[in-house]
Amino acid sequence: MEIKLLNIGFGNTVIANRVVAIVSPASAPMKRLKEDAKQANKLIDATMGRRTRAIIITDSDHIILSGVQAETIAQRLTSESHPKDANLIK
Repeated sequence: MEIKLLNIGFGNTVIANRVVAIVSPASAPMKRLKEDAKQANKLIDATMGRRTRAIIITDSDHIILSGVQAETIAQRLTSESHPKDANLIK
């Protein structure tokens, strides 16, 4: 089994197969999710001191904060899961 890494910004990566969801941090439920993860010691801050722009939820219930937009991370995940499509010349 090949391990594929997903760049979540500022030199940080996660294992792409472990990602369950990539969400925006703006809503109240996402803020509660972030606080609950912090209390359970399952919060990973990968923002490098910048504003949180995406929350990544993993299959191990870890919550990862990223300073990169959720849409950007989703595009990176899609292009890594379909490498043939990423190499097409248009």
